[in-house]
Amino acid sequence: MDQKKKMAAAIAAVTAYIKSEEEAFCMQAATFPAGGVPSSPPAPAGPANLWGISGRQTLMQMGNLMQLKAFHRP
Repeated sequence: MDQKKKMAAAIAAVTAYIKSEEEAFCMQAATFPAGGVPSSPPAPAGPANLWGISGRQTLMQMGNLMQLKAFHRP
């Protein structure tokens, strides 16, 4: 009996997720004109934070070097 409840809950969750994704897609499609392309590009959020971009880039490069095993333990 417990297994049936778990299965029903999982199916209900997946169904709800799919329904919410379909609704979001419909809402997004409704905001675009018939061609499917927005009429004007979205406005930028504000000035770019160059220090933040640089820091994230450095962290990603360091992670890449770690994955490539460029650093060896002594």
